[in-house]
Amino acid sequence: MSLTTNSRSLILPAAIITSILVLLVPLPSILLDFLIAANITLAVIVLLTTIYVQTPLEFNVFPSILLASTLGRLVLNVASTRLILTRAETEKLYAAGDVIKSFGEFVAGDMIIVGLIIFVIIVVIQFVVITKGATRISEVAARFALDGMPGRQMAIDADLNSGMIDENEARRRREEITQQADFYGAMDGASKFVRGDAIAGILITLINIGGGLVVGIFFAGMSVVEATSLFTKLTIGDGLVTQIPAFLISLAAALLLTRSSKRIDLPTEFLTQLFSHPQALAVSAVFLGLLVFTDMPAVPLVSIAIACAGLAWMINREKQRHHETLVAASETADSENTTKTDGRIEDYLAIDPMELEIGIGLIRLADPHRGGDLLARVTGVRQSVATELGIILPKVRIRDNMRLEESQYRVRIANNAVADGRAFPDRLLAIDSGKTNGRIDGEPTRDPAFGRPAVWIETTTRKKAETLGYTPEEPAAVIATHVQEVVRRHADELLTRDATQHLIDELKKTSPAVVDELIPAMMKLNEVQQVLQMLLREEVSIRQLGLILETLGDYAAKTKDPIYLNEYVRQRLARTICTNFQDEKRKLHVVTLDPSLEDHLAANIEQNDGGFVIRMSPAVVESICDRISDELEKLIQINRPPVILVSPQSRPGLKQLTTNTIPHLAVLSYNEITRDTQIESVGLVTEVAADLVGTP
Repeated sequence: MSLTTNSRSLILPAAIITSILVLLVPLPSILLDFLIAANITLAVIVLLTTIYVQTPLEFNVFPSILLASTLGRLVLNVASTRLILTRAETEKLYAAGDVIKSFGEFVAGDMIIVGLIIFVIIVVIQFVVITKGATRISEVAARFALDGMPGRQMAIDADLNSGMIDENEARRRREEITQQADFYGAMDGASKFVRGDAIAGILITLINIGGGLVVGIFFAGMSVVEATSLFTKLTIGDGLVTQIPAFLISLAAALLLTRSSKRIDLPTEFLTQLFSHPQALAVSAVFLGLLVFTDMPAVPLVSIAIACAGLAWMINREKQRHHETLVAASETADSENTTKTDGRIEDYLAIDPMELEIGIGLIRLADPHRGGDLLARVTGVRQSVATELGIILPKVRIRDNMRLEESQYRVRIANNAVADGRAFPDRLLAIDSGKTNGRIDGEPTRDPAFGRPAVWIETTTRKKAETLGYTPEEPAAVIATHVQEVVRRHADELLTRDATQHLIDELKKTSPAVVDELIPAMMKLNEVQQVLQMLLREEVSIRQLGLILETLGDYAAKTKDPIYLNEYVRQRLARTICTNFQDEKRKLHVVTLDPSLEDHLAANIEQNDGGFVIRMSPAVVESICDRISDELEKLIQINRPPVILVSPQSRPGLKQLTTNTIPHLAVLSYNEITRDTQIESVGLVTEVAADLVGTP
């Protein structure tokens, strides 16, 4: 294996050295024949490879091959020109080998003008049509690949956060995006070499003809007619053996650049799309039939018309059979899923912990047989929630609801509707990333999960949306992300007594001493559940359940008040809490309270067994919340989460005060800040006006 690897590593350096030697040393004609044949073979292999690769990135070495083949052709041109000019006097048409002679005689024959015309046609097609088009495509593809990178990166991050993909898949997709940008950038530069190669081919041909006439007439003593015939045939042969491979390579470049991003080879994609509409074939057959009544030959027209009509009939029949199969399968499934009428009446008392109701227009998103991946995405949400929050989300029942609109969906917890939204199976939701550089046509809306501006767009405009800085999301991903955000907001409601017991039982398998020390000797299950629910209510992960129970064991002997126990646990989880809000430099951007305002809150928010009693008028509470919101805007402007930092005594009361008006506000205390965390205050909430301060 090592020998094979070492041998492969020597091929390219050997080829480069050989090219240099060819420029300096005259070649035997038989060796030139071999190199020309190898050049043509390489061009054919490259063309066929571009046809059968499923994505352009599978052949990302193509730009290097393109440059190497261009260099090889130019070297062969130099070698063949040397042989033509030095040996034509003695060896005539065999001066540059049999391959060039055969091409020259086969194409030109006895009429030199025919060979020249064919050569010019090939060069014009390559230079004006294929090479120019491929160059333009490579420029646009490179620009779109670079401009669309931020949007695609955010789409990957969204799928990763929703649990649809894991870290390895996200890493693979990011690498693929980088490779795609590198590939199209390299193709943009390499296509310029192809264009230059075509120009060089024309100039070399003119130089060969002119140089051959000079050598033949003035140095070899040939007549003008003899020199013109000999050197023109050799030059035409030389030009064709280099321009035909160049033509094939240019065609390969154009095919590779025009490929779609679907993972399918070109022949399959070509036939699938071309023959997907039998109506087009039927109309073509009728058109060819009408042409029979003109002066055009009837036999080829009728033959092709019959072929088109027959193919249209076969495709249409196959589509009907496929449709009948799907209908039969659907009817079978409906009959199997029909609700039984003889069930126990007690069965109707059961309530699912969490449900996702969808309108009939969204059913196909949940049907794997129709390409729907909503079930898989919801499963990914359960995995993501377990990783982020540390709870095991109960299975989400997905069912259709005829009372909903076709594009509507609704999320229920314990049979109570907590969120709803809309999605369109045949569109994409282009979410405004905040860095867009243009507008896109579509139906304006809001991202149902986070409320960001968004637009429902057609699937065909995905690349344009990515280029403009939007993040296109599949409709199933939109629903799954919304479900995940609902779970985050209501995680405390989903942590039932049974769910808490299940988490503790799992912990007991690895840390039995921690569990046995706390439950039931020091705390009951419901008391532990209350503390865990308070943590989840503020979106603090309970994945470190062992550490949480250890902390409860340390302080349960002093107090059973869940509010105090929650504060002790939060202090022990300080590193986890800080990490959630730090930037990449481990800096925590916060808003703080004026000391006088903190004193005012401490004096007017009292704690009792049932929670907190706020002894302030609604006007004062509203004024405080408005001032906090104004200062939080400074955090939003620098793209940081809303965090306010207060004293440990004020933290639980302030959180209670702002729960309804600013639900996503993270209220941290100084005891929850780790030593290595840098704090930067970007705003200060001052005391409210004196005329508003007072008790109701």
